Parts: sequence; structure tokens; C-alpha cells
Amino acid sequence: MQIYLPIAEVSVNVFVLLGLGGLVGILSGMFGVGGGFLMTPLLFFIGVPPAVAVATGANQIVASSVSGLMAHLKRRTVDLRMGTVLLIGGLIGAALGVVLFNYLKSLGQVDLLINLCYVVFLGIIGALMFVESLNALRKSRRGVPPKRKKHNWVHALPIKMRFRTSGLYISVIPPIMVGLSVGVLAAIMGVGGGFIMVPAMIYLLNMPTKVVIGTSLFQIIFVTGFTTVMHATTNYTVDVVLAVLLLIGGVLGAQAGTAIGMRLKAEQLRILLAGLVLLVCGKLALDLLLTPSELYVLSPAGSH
Repeated sequence: MQIYLPIAEVSVNVFVLLGLGGLVGILSGMFGVGGGFLMTPLLFFIGVPPAVAVATGANQIVASSVSGLMAHLKRRTVDLRMGTVLLIGGLIGAALGVVLFNYLKSLGQVDLLINLCYVVFLGIIGALMFVESLNALRKSRRGVPPKRKKHNWVHALPIKMRFRTSGLYISVIPPIMVGLSVGVLAAIMGVGGGFIMVPAMIYLLNMPTKVVIGTSLFQIIFVTGFTTVMHATTNYTVDVVLAVLLLIGGVLGAQAGTAIGMRLKAEQLRILLAGLVLLVCGKLALDLLLTPSELYVLSPAGSH
């Protein structure tokens, strides 16, 4: 059953879109990631233009993240104070990212930048998480309790705040910087930034994995919501028909994902997420390196 997407100007199968939304919703609930790092490339693969995929993908992340957050709030695994600090940085970053996105769009280089950003970030983060999670899994099988550094350079920074749910007393500077970088990426790549936020919260801020997931979703909702509004009002690249279909699948999937996530160990969750990140990175890198079947693409007059 095909449906025409007016802004993207392509026809796609309704059930494929519902399935994509559901898959990303499951990831959102399981790992605390908005799923945009997977959703946006998957939309590229089915023929949606990158600029539309980024803006509409950000919109879908809001819904699946809200659904996942509700499930985590019931279990009291959300650090609202930490989420608010991350959010302050995230909103500033998202505004800067949209400005940069618009500038690159005017140069006609935005599609290439989006793809390159995905390959670089997914490759680095996926590899680091995979190696660390593998080591943690090996140690837990041997019965060695995983060691978490109680103190690192983050603890020496000023302007400290107590985060009771996470059991931390640290400077607000690192969470704001993490939020800022994630906000920029949300605007340029159409991601919630969970694939960067989650590792940063675990390894840099030393937050417990179970609290990280819900807190990450809390921050993602507001940053991606803000990004969607900015894209819709400045670029007009949000496809409502595409967004609605992805939303329906996403909301249903997030509830299932949260239930699955609660049954898995922290190390297992991290290694699954790392494997998924590397898989998407590999596919995108291959698409960039291989010669396309059509070397020339006709675009409408006046567009870059």
C-alpha cells in the first residue's frame, strides 16, 4: 500500500514506515536513545531526501521518547535535575546547530555533511562502546564485579550540584557541555543524540545505567521538539504525513522496548546498542564509497 509524501516528494509503503517507527520506538525504550541515528539513515535508504529525513526524524523521536519516558517515570528511574541541566546545554546547542544547518544548506553541502557526520560519530562511538561492553561482559562472567571510577577529572571542576537520583555530587559544567554537543548534532543530523548522550552519562558522569536511560529520554524530548519547530519554521522540511505514520509505530514500540530493557543486564544493553551503531555506520560508509547506480540526479530548478 503506497502513500505519497508531499514534502519529501516520494511514494513509500505505509507498512514499511509503520515498521520503521515501531523498530525505533523499541530502541528508544530499551536504550534511552531517541533512535534518530537509526531512523534518519533508514529514511535515506528508502529514498527520503536527507534534509526532510533530518527534520521529520527529529519530530518522530519526540513521540517515541515521550512514550519511553512515561514507562521510566513509573519505575522512578529518571534524574529530573540532571535532565534539566543537560537540557539547558541542549537547547543552546540546537539553536546553534540549526543556524549551521541553514548556512550549509545555502551552500548546497548539507546532504554530504549529514552523511559524513553519521559515519564519523557512529564509527567512533560504536567502537568505543563495543570494546568497553565486551570487557565488562567478560569480567561479569568471570564473577569479577565491574569497577566504576568514583573520581575522575570531572569531580575537580567548580560549580557543583547534588543529583540525588544518580547519587552524584559533581560540577554542572560537564553535563551542560554534553547537552550542548548533543543539541548541535540533533539539529544537523536529526538525532536525539542518545547514542552520544548515553555513553557520556555512563563513562564521563559516572551515572548508573538504569537511571541514564530515562534521564536521556527526558532531555531528548525537549531538544528534538525544539529542533523540529526550528526546522519547520525556517526550512519547511517537516513532512507531516511521514511524521504521523512514524509516530504511530514509535509510540507502540517504545512501551515494548522499555519492558525488554528492564529484563537485560546493563552490559548486555550496551553491547547490543554498540553493535547496532556499528551496523548502521558500516551501511552508510558503504553508500558513500560505492559508485551510485545513477551518477546524475535531476533536481528542481532553483534548488541546490
